[in-house]
Amino acid sequence: MSEQQIFDAVVEFFEADDWKFQWLEGMTVLSMGFAGKNGKWVCYAQAREPQQQFVFYSVLPVNVPEAKRPALAEFITRANYGMIIGNFEMDFEDGEIRYKTSIDVEGTSLGPQLIRQMVYANVLITDRYLSGIMAVIYGGKDPAAAVSEIEAEDAKNTAPGGEPLEREDFSVEDDDDEDDLEGGPRLNGRYLN
Repeated sequence: MSEQQIFDAVVEFFEADDWKFQWLEGMTVLSMGFAGKNGKWVCYAQAREPQQQFVFYSVLPVNVPEAKRPALAEFITRANYGMIIGNFEMDFEDGEIRYKTSIDVEGTSLGPQLIRQMVYANVLITDRYLSGIMAVIYGGKDPAAAVSEIEAEDAKNTAPGGEPLEREDFSVEDDDDEDDLEGGPRLNGRYLN
């Protein structure tokens, strides 16, 4: 068994799926840009080999101003309630917002279909809620109303069982925006750069 079995599987998936990514030297982390229907952001795919875990993050391109953090915390709590795969997180210190999907693969292997489901669920949900996040931060929208509108729209537009994310629904980009994040990107409470 390779010491980097999870990381190797992650690299293989992103290469086969034609994602443009950068390897963060000395770490088992890939970074990549992503553009959905509602905006662009940076993603990180992290292999935590000793723990036998894979984590995928979408880090939003804005940090929440301090005065808006309580309202966004309410938005995130309301959005997270009932989510099955993943969750939103906000750092109260600097206002960084991210969506995280993760899996523990101890005793098994991480295959491309499982990686695909985690990655696509992550970016689809991030894109779905991004407009509400921005409306709360910059438009003063009520958090409960913002989440309700998103979820009502989803219920109206989604067939039972959900529809698969199609390749036309998104684009992968070079990770040019990475340096635009205040303080640089972080994983597990520490800056990566």
